[in-house]
Amino acid sequence: MRANATGRMLHDPKGGSFWFDAGAVCLDFAHTGGEGRYAVFETLHEPADLAEWLAQPSLGAAMTVPVTVRELTAAKALRQAIWDTAHAQAAGRPLPTGAVATINRAASTAPLVPELAAGGTTAGWAPPVRATQALSTLAREMIDLLSGPLSGRIRECAGDNCPLVFVDSSRPGARRWCAMERCGNRHKLRALRARRATEP
Repeated sequence: MRANATGRMLHDPKGGSFWFDAGAVCLDFAHTGGEGRYAVFETLHEPADLAEWLAQPSLGAAMTVPVTVRELTAAKALRQAIWDTAHAQAAGRPLPTGAVATINRAASTAPLVPELAAGGTTAGWAPPVRATQALSTLAREMIDLLSGPLSGRIRECAGDNCPLVFVDSSRPGARRWCAMERCGNRHKLRALRARRATEP
């Protein structure tokens, strides 16, 4: 993975937005929408939406071949598989076999190929850059995450009814919240109110 930094601005359909760093590009991708009750958070409505997301930091994969509807469908399937396996890992449950198969299938195609720029100080992705390559790169990152040393640090936010999942790459391994400005502050506020309610 070429990227150095992760994280995206997430928008709540009820209003407001906050910066959420899932700690891995594949986990950032898992938070671009979803099925069922998460459909209200959907950001990948059309192939062009997927192309735009992949072109942004951290992946920075500007498509040289237009994204197809079929690739968008495959992207959403991979996204769900990453979401499902991350939550299973965070909860200490066995990984869903169907989700694992989806990730492995996406990873089996050729990934993005890094390319050093002529000046030798920057890197990009060698053309042609296709969505299937970007999805393979994301799937391979998820495989590395689930099978590597940080697998035990995949966590769900400790906030009430917050399903956001992240990998805690902090040195002490003490991250609990999706973001301090969101669930962390809400927890502090509730704790403060509870203390004041019990004070004589």
